[in-house]
Amino acid sequence: MNTILHITQNRQWEKSKNLSSYHADSLDTEGFIHSSQATQILKVANKFFYQQKELVLLFIDSDKVHSEIRYEGADGDIFPHIYGELNIDAVYQVIDFEPEEDGLFKLPLEVVSLE
Repeated sequence: MNTILHITQNRQWEKSKNLSSYHADSLDTEGFIHSSQATQILKVANKFFYQQKELVLLFIDSDKVHSEIRYEGADGDIFPHIYGELNIDAVYQVIDFEPEEDGLFKLPLEVVSLE
């Protein structure tokens, strides 16, 4: 299985579960859903989600994603971008993703096992 990860607000994910697909705000503003590989998720979380609460981490089987996934350069790295809505059945695990008391995130054990 080829796993990619996506951070989102729990309420946004809960709303999407009743639909057949997940629609991130970035799909409207940038044309794709930001995702990360396991080795990138901690850097992304601490840069873009510092001190944010009520987040979840989506584990996505990229082989099951119906929309096109392009690996593109950003911030000196190559990230997976999903060009279209994410079909819910491609998400095989969801975990709560809360920052530590200092506002920074640590790598969940579920992600460590992917590296």
